[in-house]
Amino acid sequence: MCGRFVSKTDAAMERAFNVTPRQWRHDWTSYNVAPTQMVPVIRPEGGQRDGVMLRWGLVPAWAEGQPTKYSTINARAETIATAATYRAPWKRAQRCIIPAVGYYEWQATPHGKQPHFIHLAGGEPFAFCGLWEASRAPDGAILESCTIITVPANPMVAEIHAKGRMPAMVTPETCGAWLEGTPADAQAVLAPFPAELMDAYPVSSRVNSPRNDGPSLLERVA
Repeated sequence: MCGRFVSKTDAAMERAFNVTPRQWRHDWTSYNVAPTQMVPVIRPEGGQRDGVMLRWGLVPAWAEGQPTKYSTINARAETIATAATYRAPWKRAQRCIIPAVGYYEWQATPHGKQPHFIHLAGGEPFAFCGLWEASRAPDGAILESCTIITVPANPMVAEIHAKGRMPAMVTPETCGAWLEGTPADAQAVLAPFPAELMDAYPVSSRVNSPRNDGPSLLERVA
């Protein structure tokens, strides 16, 4: 799963994913993105890739703009075509990616849960595969939101995350199949990212609180 991550919207990220136009705030960075916050999302629009800010935690169209009582920050790849919350945006090809530079996962230890920062081994940008939805409230206001899709964890992540899940991840070179491909192309993307291309290390428990932010959260601890 994915419950906290690091993201930014600088020029390098926009070039990497060919984002144009953009509606998000340029040079925005968060080292501790948390559920229900507005997050940067890239989605196809008129033959281009648009950068927008959406609520993290998908609100179904039928919910009339009101967040549900259950968590919708993650959607299992195995059920996106059948689950009531996700099958409509999947059928409508409302696919998106959520750019990131890494995410956090917690490992159970004898001394409590130890957070780890997980990222690409070379530090390159990547993105999570997601779905987005628009839900209209009774007063006409429209809430746009998104979810991150999860897949079975690769061996490296499985050693950290007891539930054995990880976000479906793409690079700038592979994101096109998810964003603009056929349903079959998109389904093929939903696989564990190669463990040999990733790295992870322990970080401070300060990341446990979404009130904490800043580059110091990425510092390795013993």
